Amino acid sequence: MSMKQWLGRQLKSAIRSKQGVRTRRWLGIGPATVANQEIDHIPVPGEVVIYFSDVVSKAYQLQQWLPTLEQLHERHGVVLVFRKVPTLRHFRKLTALPKIFVRRLDDLVSLYDFNDFRICLYVNNGMANFQSLSAARLVHVHINHGESDKLSMVSNQAKAYDKIFVAGPAAVERHKSVLVDFDLGHLLSVGRPQLDQEFETPLAPYPGQTIMYAPTWEGENEANNYTSMDLFGENIVQALLDLPETRVIYKPHPRIVTSMNPAISAAHLRIRELIDERNTTGAQHVLAEEENILALFEGVDALVTDISSVGLDYLYLHPDRPLVLTDRRNDLKALSREAPISTACPVINESSQESILAGFSTLLDTTSAEERIEMRAFYFGDRPKGASTISFLESIDSLIRNREDQLRAYEFHSNAAESTEDE
Repeated sequence: MSMKQWLGRQLKSAIRSKQGVRTRRWLGIGPATVANQEIDHIPVPGEVVIYFSDVVSKAYQLQQWLPTLEQLHERHGVVLVFRKVPTLRHFRKLTALPKIFVRRLDDLVSLYDFNDFRICLYVNNGMANFQSLSAARLVHVHINHGESDKLSMVSNQAKAYDKIFVAGPAAVERHKSVLVDFDLGHLLSVGRPQLDQEFETPLAPYPGQTIMYAPTWEGENEANNYTSMDLFGENIVQALLDLPETRVIYKPHPRIVTSMNPAISAAHLRIRELIDERNTTGAQHVLAEEENILALFEGVDALVTDISSVGLDYLYLHPDRPLVLTDRRNDLKALSREAPISTACPVINESSQESILAGFSTLLDTTSAEERIEMRAFYFGDRPKGASTISFLESIDSLIRNREDQLRAYEFHSNAAESTEDE
């Protein structure tokens, strides 16, 4: 029986009962509600839970995984579990994967206890993850939402998960150097499955070169602040706009658009004004706040970005194309230690800003593709496009099989103990 057929039968049965509306809403196939749900007698088919407790502004963290999760759903039933109603509604528009809203902790516990889920995947370290981690029978796997050298990529919270999927050798080294008393055996290298999709650029053809500026946001605190917006953003865009026969794409991180930081929001507005002013003269520069950045990459000849997953994604997909990074701390030695990719790219900082921006056209012609290709292998392993998805799916298969074997052993132990007590 297909998931669609199962949901239809459950809905018809529920509508006949007094709790029909509540059941329908809890299953995520009708208007979502925050009312308490009686869910411990509603079986939910599936083996894989994707747990997402965050708000809509962080939806991009899960959104990039949807094509891969839809492939996984063909092998093992997948259920998206949400703790925020607006987030559930947001994902209804994006995927047909089964979705469930659970408000209370005891309902979440009932959901896990009553069903035969085998594995739970997490795309971030949301605080409410620890409520889900209380389920002892599941394999809890952190799959993150990108590969990056940001400080936030390695947290002591990693010790809470049974396994952590990482992209490649760089992530292993990152965990090894940062975490104390951490078992590296919990890391599984699977590459970056999100980059295995085929992307068609939304950009119109352009006779000259296309360069993208894609800054990250300012982070939750200064230690995680890697943005160039407040220091270099306007100057970078102005320099790119001044290049002959060049189309500029401005693709800010989603949280730049909604930033409450005065310097960030002011820089964002000024960059928009610069682009609008040039376009009134017939230029074809693009403000890309909503477009899929991975699709935009297909029409981009060079990228200027900050330390984040954006630069590494571009490196994976197009190691032959120039990549320029920024460093707000003006410390190349520290940057090379924390972000090895910076050793293979020009870096814009306080000291180099003037010279790099003045000689941008020449700079792009002299960057080393060979060094970038070596860095690609360091960050993602020596994987051709498509291999990451295979690694991801096979790793999920293996973890599910192993957990099923473990649970049978636990059940046998439990039954044996009961028999001993009877004697």
